[in-house]
Amino acid sequence: MRHFFILLILMMGLNTGFAQQKQSEVQPKSSLAIRYYNAKDFEKAAPLLKEVYQLTRNSTYFRYYINSLIGLEQYDEAESEIQREIKKQKTPRPEYYVNLGQVYKQQNRNEEADAMFREAIDKIPANRGAYLITANLFLGWGEYGLARDTYLKGRAAMPEESFNYELARAYLYLRDYTNMMEEYLNLLREGEQHLARVQSSLSSAMRLDIDDGLRDQFRGQVLKRIQSEPNVIGYNRLLIWFFLQEKKFSGALRQSIALDKRTGVEDGQIAQLGDLALRNKEYAQAQKAYEYIMAKGEETPYFPQAFAWNIHAKYMEYTNAGDGNLEQGQALATDFENGLIYLSIGPATLTLVREYAHLLAFYLNDTEKAISVLEEGEKVPQLKPEELGQLKAEMADIYVYANDPWEAMLIYSQVIEANKKNTLGDEVKLKKAKLGYYMGNFSWAKAQLDVLKASTSKLTANDAMELSMLIGNNLNLDTTAVPLTMFAKADLLFFQNKPEEAMTILDGLAETFPYHSLVDNILFRKAKIEMDNQNYGMAAEYLQTIVTDFSYDLLGDDALYLLAEINNYHLGQEEKAKELYKQMLTSYPGSVFTEESREKYRELRKVYPDKEPENKEGLFERAIENSEF
Repeated sequence: MRHFFILLILMMGLNTGFAQQKQSEVQPKSSLAIRYYNAKDFEKAAPLLKEVYQLTRNSTYFRYYINSLIGLEQYDEAESEIQREIKKQKTPRPEYYVNLGQVYKQQNRNEEADAMFREAIDKIPANRGAYLITANLFLGWGEYGLARDTYLKGRAAMPEESFNYELARAYLYLRDYTNMMEEYLNLLREGEQHLARVQSSLSSAMRLDIDDGLRDQFRGQVLKRIQSEPNVIGYNRLLIWFFLQEKKFSGALRQSIALDKRTGVEDGQIAQLGDLALRNKEYAQAQKAYEYIMAKGEETPYFPQAFAWNIHAKYMEYTNAGDGNLEQGQALATDFENGLIYLSIGPATLTLVREYAHLLAFYLNDTEKAISVLEEGEKVPQLKPEELGQLKAEMADIYVYANDPWEAMLIYSQVIEANKKNTLGDEVKLKKAKLGYYMGNFSWAKAQLDVLKASTSKLTANDAMELSMLIGNNLNLDTTAVPLTMFAKADLLFFQNKPEEAMTILDGLAETFPYHSLVDNILFRKAKIEMDNQNYGMAAEYLQTIVTDFSYDLLGDDALYLLAEINNYHLGQEEKAKELYKQMLTSYPGSVFTEESREKYRELRKVYPDKEPENKEGLFERAIENSEF
């Protein structure tokens, strides 16, 4: 017995040694073979792949070997190799028949090819893995209909295996969106744990949806399922997800509320929906979401968050409305006051404190109360330097509004000193430099701005560069600095939320100095004023003039991006906005707005595909090849 164990150990050691030797022999050859294969150098790849297959008996290498022979149009040899392998096996695997069928198809022997494909499907054993391998081979060859038939046969042969997900993928490739959706919905019926997978797959599918065929029927199919199978909550969640993808916040909120009335546990989802609507400037829908949560009572854990963000949403809506309605402003101030009493002033409510102070000063002209509100905020214990700095920076802004520049300059300096190691320091340095510009200290302001060009904050650096160039380009063109002084005065009034007075100065400047280099800057400021007044059509006209006549100048990319934004969000001209975002990518690739433009262009392209693409079929096939299914 002892000798037997010794012999067994020796044999195991020999086998391990042989395996290691074999592995060391296979690895370099397989790597080289795959490299040649991927480079489509089939003449070099074929003999190596054959050798690696003979060493490993791995069917993947055999398939690559046959593909290489097909690429070399050595069909007879490919057929002989496959037939030889089939004869070697007692029960040949279906993939050999798939490969043989493809060899026939490449020679236009379509009837023989179809016979081999059908035989491959017939020979699949009752095993899920075998069906998946065969179907994947068909998908690899672009035989999407045969992949579908493989899954359907698998479903019939093994009723316990639905193949919903796999069939949905095959139907997508066939652009049979109706059946694709049915399979995904059937998968959701099995359990809500499949929701994330279905959402991810549908998101990829919609990127391939060139003619909007899928979007057009998605909602109808899901609504039909919701009505016929009301107990499957996953359908409702999928519809909400779709509305959010399309940025249809009203529909998403309506469905979320309806679902909450059934489940009672959707508060978190509705709160997130409100936040998403707020970020997309859908202030009314955000408020509806928060108000629904608040109506459920203070016992809901999301009540404080909804309470605070509802006030914030009202503030954003009011300050972006542009009409400055005094009665609405006073009502909003009451909401702030009551809200801060209920929530108390603390680290979590500092944003509300700053917004309340800004509202009081810049919209209700109550600077004294605004400063007292900020002073209450400053009393919060253990504030971080950045938190305290934000309050003090707002206070300095209010002193600028109140025409007390020296007090503002002092406070800005205090904030800068306390925030040398964070971005707030640079932001406030920019504010201080702008104040010097407003006051007519152009040389001093330019020196500060030139330092800020190196800021780690890209937006701060960009704003500093623009204002520095504005000063530098216009300060020495005239014997006096009158035009620039007038322009700076208009900028100050604009900052102080006095748009009518600012517009009066800009009109006078344009009339007095019609050929001055400030013309594009005047147009841009007018556009911003009109935007604040919600006169988006007039703002677009000013911006279009810059894009057409001054595209080479400093404000060219700013004007183009803002014009795209107006068309996208305010004029209902999404298709035109898409083209403007695209123009931004080609005309100003180095702009700070490039990344945002690229993202928004991609989103709009889903809804408004580029006209006359080079080849719709080709685009779809290439998209499938690169998809993440």
